[in-house]
Amino acid sequence: MKFMKTLSVAGALTALPTFVLAQDAAPGFDEIGPYIMTTLLFLVGGFLVFWMAAGFAMLEAGLVRSKNVTMQLTKNIALFSIASVMYWLIGFNLMYPGDAWSIAGWLGPFFSPTSLEPVGLAAADASLDYASVGSDFFFQLMFVAATASIVSGALAERIKLWPFLIFVVILTGVMYPISGSWQWGGGWLSEAGFSDFAGSTIVHSVGGWAALAGALILGPRIGKYKDGRVHPMPGSNLALATLGTFILWLGWFGFNGGSQLAAGTVGDITDVSRIFANTNMAAASGSIAALILTQVLYKKVDLTMVLNGALAGLVSITAEPLAPSLFGSLLIGGVGGVIVVFTVPLLDKLKIDDVVGAIPVHLFAGIWGTIAVAFSGSATLGAQITGILAYGIFTFVISLVVWIVLKGVMGIRVSEEAEINGLDTSELGMEAYPDFSKG
Repeated sequence: MKFMKTLSVAGALTALPTFVLAQDAAPGFDEIGPYIMTTLLFLVGGFLVFWMAAGFAMLEAGLVRSKNVTMQLTKNIALFSIASVMYWLIGFNLMYPGDAWSIAGWLGPFFSPTSLEPVGLAAADASLDYASVGSDFFFQLMFVAATASIVSGALAERIKLWPFLIFVVILTGVMYPISGSWQWGGGWLSEAGFSDFAGSTIVHSVGGWAALAGALILGPRIGKYKDGRVHPMPGSNLALATLGTFILWLGWFGFNGGSQLAAGTVGDITDVSRIFANTNMAAASGSIAALILTQVLYKKVDLTMVLNGALAGLVSITAEPLAPSLFGSLLIGGVGGVIVVFTVPLLDKLKIDDVVGAIPVHLFAGIWGTIAVAFSGSATLGAQITGILAYGIFTFVISLVVWIVLKGVMGIRVSEEAEINGLDTSELGMEAYPDFSKG
């Protein structure tokens, strides 16, 4: 028995050098930790931003009339699905070309579908300098869908389904990735010093410019502007609109926090927590600003303005959620809330019909948030204005052309009878609230 034990011990000692060498060969946490943590940040941030799709759907469903709710829900799930396919097929590599620019700094490669790492990738075979391609693609995809949702809400209650979805194909597959590459892909605006941390301009104002072009070509809803007066058209369900706002507020923590793009150090994680706190402060101050201002101006609080005030605060802080103090974030978000209260009636004076207030929230507050970056010292005012103008001109002009072509080829607006009866029955043949009378 003792002889056998001696053999066992000797065998173990003989194997020990091999075991130690194997342990030494395996990468330690110092090497793989940043890769793991950043990949996890992208995945968690990504599914929080995905939840914003539900927020947009609920917000729009609550702010349109009951006869158009099914159409809004259909558009929102369809646009997200289309964005997913187009961003895989064209968008991701067009936006992040690396060294594969077709025109350096301006245009990436077309028709370069995204591919993922092989199944069961070993640490020794992985590129550990950043994060997994799958997590990066997943996170960035969520942003493009948000851009399309902005357009959906502004043009509600009178646009045909299929022309809208064709526009989504172009916006998510081509327009957004090209302009996004100018900054986030290392293009010419990045080299010019333009800064947009999480997308006040790159995501939100792009959606706002596309929506503004569509609203101008589409025209206002029947009866909205009549006899020199603005006729309010109340939404179907303010409870849903409020729920949608809270969902968007929650998703924004992933939107801004994930845009730190790194979680491998103590400093990175601390910065993510700072971004969360600043994001929340801006949303709260935007909401409060709209709450107080509507009471002062209209003698009654307007819930829809308060909801959009919170969203405007979120959009405003998105361009730079890391650098400001909590007080600075309060000021930035508060100005966003004020902007919404004044620009919603301004659009009505111009007879630009925006059903959910998407243009004031995403375009005007997005411009403000991008300018505010200069106050934090993260960029110069000149660089920020250059970026705002570049994204505005490119997106508005291309969108205008696309909407005009769609109008000429297939028509983008439903008939007067269909609009009066509601798009749910005329376009889809089903109602969201069949047991209730039409709103």
